[in-house]
Amino acid sequence: MTRLVAGAIAALLLSSGAFFMYSSKSADAAAAAPAAPPVAPAAPLIAAATPTFDAVRAPPLASPKSREEKRFARADKDDDGRITSAELFEPRRKAFAKLDRDGNGTLSFDEWAVKTVTKFASADRDRSGWLTAAEFATTAPKAPKRKSVCSC
Repeated sequence: MTRLVAGAIAALLLSSGAFFMYSSKSADAAAAAPAAPPVAPAAPLIAAATPTFDAVRAPPLASPKSREEKRFARADKDDDGRITSAELFEPRRKAFAKLDRDGNGTLSFDEWAVKTVTKFASADRDRSGWLTAAEFATTAPKAPKRKSVCSC
């Protein structure tokens, strides 16, 4: 008897599942997307006389020549249109002179490494012999001052 009842319940569940599947397919067909709009004709090969929105709003691109001209102008300190060796190497000479402690024109390893050692010693505030993350953050080079673009 239980087999008969279980079979009847299973048949009822299968038939109700089939009914719901059939009704969902018909609902999907009724709610289908509308047909695609007709295809527009192809654009002409000749460009239009008026520029497009993107062409009007696009920022101008710097040419490689203008970038090189800016770089040249930074190195040309006296603005005479020529770069002398003194103009090119002067910033490097000042840095070299700071490292050359005995002033003999050459750097020994000790002179070269003294900056790193003193930087470490000044950053190690608790004198533990190692740097914490906060102490190490103090050794980062300072960002160069940027000129204000806007005078607002």
